[in-house]
Amino acid sequence: MLVQQHRDVAFRVAFLLTGSAADAEDATQDGFMKAYTQIRRFKPGATFRPWLLKIVGNEARNLTRSGRRRLSYETRAGHQPDSESATTMPETAAVTNETDQRLIRAVNGLPEKERLVIGLRYFLELSESEAAAAAGIPRGTVKSRMSRGLERLRTQVGDLDA
Repeated sequence: MLVQQHRDVAFRVAFLLTGSAADAEDATQDGFMKAYTQIRRFKPGATFRPWLLKIVGNEARNLTRSGRRRLSYETRAGHQPDSESATTMPETAAVTNETDQRLIRAVNGLPEKERLVIGLRYFLELSESEAAAAAGIPRGTVKSRMSRGLERLRTQVGDLDA
């Protein structure tokens, strides 16, 4: 039941960290196996998802240490324009797609550490605690990297409606 409930988010976190579906699948599977064998270390009353994401994140980082490729949110976020708006309002869809591409290029241009926390928080919609667990860093570090990354994005992208 826990695997079914958390499989998708665990895979997305691993994919964000590794950039490879095959590596993400391996990290997810290894993470679930490690969680199963180490379940006695889980603190009663704690939330399971951040604990699991920390394990999966560690497994994914272990795979990336062997020289994996750079994060690219264009492929990892699975970002596609809303198909309904694209069919009903082509002009709006074109502007939205151009804006989305501009934002994705700006995110891809961020330093790796800032790009990671922004991806975890905004692309995967994880809480600060979950992002910290998945990235293997303190929650305060997530906050500071988010702040720096968002400031860089504001500077680079400016007003997205312009």
